[in-house]
Amino acid sequence: MLRPCGDTIAIIRTMAQPTPNPAVTIDVLLEDPRFVIVAKPPGIVTEPGLGHLRDSLMNGAFARWGTALAKLGESRDHGLLHRLDRDSSGAIVIAFDAGAYDAIRAQFEARTVRKRYLAIVQGKPPRGEGTIDVPLEEVRRGDMKVSIADRRGGVGKPAVTHWKTLDAGRGRSLLEVTIITGRLHQIRAHMAEVGCPVVGDRVYRVDLPPNTSALPKGRAAPALALHALGLGFAHPETGVAVDVTCPVPVQFAQIAADSGLTLPRAVR
Repeated sequence: MLRPCGDTIAIIRTMAQPTPNPAVTIDVLLEDPRFVIVAKPPGIVTEPGLGHLRDSLMNGAFARWGTALAKLGESRDHGLLHRLDRDSSGAIVIAFDAGAYDAIRAQFEARTVRKRYLAIVQGKPPRGEGTIDVPLEEVRRGDMKVSIADRRGGVGKPAVTHWKTLDAGRGRSLLEVTIITGRLHQIRAHMAEVGCPVVGDRVYRVDLPPNTSALPKGRAAPALALHALGLGFAHPETGVAVDVTCPVPVQFAQIAADSGLTLPRAVR
């Protein structure tokens, strides 16, 4: 079954019903009778999984809207319409009923949902703004799936990323990024491909294979400077445009400040 996952669309298992956990705080950006858009903090997984059966974003969502979400069942992932990587932050939309889920899902699959990101990268891209159009191939390295650039156009799937430089300073750049396709780790893989890996990314590195080794016990992963800034789609009932901006978390703002970068006023 097709499922958008952060900046990817892949065939994955459906999600078992999460256990409600009111200890997981939910920051609501927009609540509508048909859906809700919430802000996922960095370091929190989107859905329950191995090692995170009770502390995911969806565990918190079930504590708040469990009656509605349970009715959607596993076939509709209990309302969850897309995912973000654990270390990323930003806006996520969850549907409250089957009609809303199906209508928004169709927009994801048609690639008409507008997804905007902010990223802080090492160095400067080759131009102030541009497009990376390099196919990506998913491969497994140990326990992790990663995306590898396929410049020869073999088995890789089309992947298109647009970037625009908003600010630069102290060896880093602040980018606004939009993606047309949705591949595994698309932004991270593409920015590394042009020599500007996302700050805090341990996996995608310049001129080196992806690093999928586990961190030493007790060592936390560095903050990843990748934030799902906004979502835009047509309201599932009225068709009116819905466009939500998610303020950056403290960690992202601190990386920007330490790098001498000025964030747009709207997301501070």
